[in-house]
Order: sequence, then structure tokens, then C-alpha cells
Amino acid sequence: MITDGFLFLGVLLALAAVIVYCEKRSRLAFFRYVPGFVLMYILTALLNTVGVFSQGDEVLDLGTGVQDALLPAMILLLLFQCDVRKIIKLGPKLLLTYVVTAFSIFVGFVVSYLILHAVLDPAAWKALGALAASWTGGSANMVAVQSILHAPQDVFGYVLIVDTIIYSVWLLVMFGSVSISDKFNKWTKADTRYLDVHANNEGTADQKPIDLTSLICVIGFSIFISAAASSIGGLLPEIGVVITSSTWTILIVSVLGLVIGSTKLGNVAGSSEVATVMLYMIIGIIASQSDFASLGQAPLYLVAGVIVMIVHIAIVVLYAKLTRTELFSLAVASTANIGGIASAPVVASAFNRQLVPVGVLFALIGAFAGTFFGLMAAQVLALL
Repeated sequence: MITDGFLFLGVLLALAAVIVYCEKRSRLAFFRYVPGFVLMYILTALLNTVGVFSQGDEVLDLGTGVQDALLPAMILLLLFQCDVRKIIKLGPKLLLTYVVTAFSIFVGFVVSYLILHAVLDPAAWKALGALAASWTGGSANMVAVQSILHAPQDVFGYVLIVDTIIYSVWLLVMFGSVSISDKFNKWTKADTRYLDVHANNEGTADQKPIDLTSLICVIGFSIFISAAASSIGGLLPEIGVVITSSTWTILIVSVLGLVIGSTKLGNVAGSSEVATVMLYMIIGIIASQSDFASLGQAPLYLVAGVIVMIVHIAIVVLYAKLTRTELFSLAVASTANIGGIASAPVVASAFNRQLVPVGVLFALIGAFAGTFFGLMAAQVLALL
């Protein structure tokens, strides 16, 4: 059993290195449907289940301290690529489609919780809020909400499993939808000509190669902002069960990251890579307190996820019929919510390679808004 905090962090970082190496260097189809960070969670939780990690104060305190330090820094760096000016250029129709898809997921969680809350864990609203953040943003938003709400580790493990299963199935459905797009567009009487305006890939600003200067700037600046935001957040008032010092900290770094993303500073090399390393460490720390021996309620959370998706599908199809919206924007907006930055551009390219930037920008909206969608969902579920 590992009782030394430094060794504990070393094992997590080594495990992350092995997973990332296999994901990036191998050609296994497995990684198309099971993201590396999910595998990180599963393997770490398995190690804890068999008793590898101690739950003593040294391991827990160090893990909590590292997580609290890295989370705001990771959020900040992930938003460096989010340029508000490019998002505005999408136009009102595409932006409205994204908002409707995100709102339909929010409604789905409310409906699902109303149906199942009597048989779920009393703290299920916290874990479902984290899942709502993932399905309107991404994995970083999920761990941000989990950290803010302190969702129980076992329940959080359930929703992470649900996230993986639903995501994998939904990605296959979205790829398959390409073959019926013409029939769907004919049924909704959609006019696709407005997409031609967005079919010119503007590309992104040239980014210099990662070097020592960019790495030290990215790491030093992000950690400093994380520390400063945490200090400021601790001074601000807490409101209810959701608006806490952690919430203020995430809000501060999110807004700052959005501002930086709209400037040339957002193009600094290495920000995405460093943020990904931080994400793996945070996922590992969370998973190190999970125990797969208590998976009895996992099927209930899978049912909850299925209900969310049924409501989501019903609302977006109704919206498409009423507003004559084409399948492309629905599929890409839905994938950007459920899957995030890794999958939205891929689905967009399956429809039209020239429209890949739409998928990227949809996903970047979620990277900023997902945390707040999740917190809003959690607040509503708590009231219910």
C-alpha cells in the first residue's frame, strides 16, 4: 500500500504517461470510443479498489492540495483557444441551435431526476450536476463542478461510467446520421445555403513550436493566476450550496481565460498540452478515492443518462421541424455538448470538411459555458 504522498503523485503521473503514449502512438480503435482520461479514471480506481493507495492524511491532503492548485490553472489554459470574436461570426441561427441543444440537455436532467430521484443516492444531484457540465462542455467542466460540489467519489464514478457509455454510443449515432441528412433536411424543409458563408476555413493563427520559454510562461502564469484567483475567491461571499469560494475561483479564471483567448496571448504554444497533463492528474486524484466495490447503483445512473438523451433528442428534433434547421448544425452542436472538442470537429468533417471550424467553435463555447450549465443544473436538482 502506498502511504507516501510523493510516491502517490509519481504513480499517477507515470500511469498518465503510459496511457497518453499508448493513445497517441498506437492505432487502437479502442481509444476512439474510450478517451484516455476515462481509462485513467478506471485504472486508478481499480488500483484503489485493490488497496494500492492509502486513504491516510498524507495522501489525501497532498492530493487535495494539488487538485485545488491545478484545477483553476487547467480551466484558464483550456480557454486560451476560445476567441469570442470567431464565435460571434457563427451567426444567430447556428448560435441559437447550440443554445437549444444545451438547454435540451439541461431539461433532460431535470426530467430524469424527477423520475428517478426517489431511488438514487441523496447526493446524486451533485454527481448529475457534474455530468450535466460534461454534457454541455467537457471533462474539464465535469471535474470543475465535482470539485465545487464535492460529489461523493463513488457516485461520481457511476456518472463517469455513464458518460463513457453514452458518449461512445452517441458518437456512432452522429456519424451514422450523415447518411440520412438529405432525408432529414427534406423533412424539416431546411435551407442549407446559409452554411456556405461559414464554409471558408479561416484557419488559426500560426503558433510557434513549444520551447522552454513558452512552457515556463504557461506553467508559471497559470499557477500564479490559480493561486491569486483562489485567494480572491476565498474573500467573496458564499451564496447557497452552489456559489462558494471554489465557484468564485472558477468564475474568475474562466472570464480571464476568455479575455486572453480573444488576444494574441491566447496563441501561446503549449497551453493545451499543459492543460491536458493537469487534467490527467486531477482525474487520477479523484479516482484514487473511488472504490469499484460499490457499483450497485450504476445501472440506475445509466437509466438516468438514457432519459436525458431521449428528452434531448425530442427537443432538438421538434426545434428542427419548427425552425427548418438542417441536420449538420444539430449533429455538430449535440456532439460538441456530449463529446466536446475531441469529437465535434470530427463529426463536422464527416458532413463537410470546410465546416470543421464550426465544430471547433461550438466545442469552445461549451468549454467556457459547461461549468455554469452544470452548476445551474445542480442548483435546480438540489431544489427538487
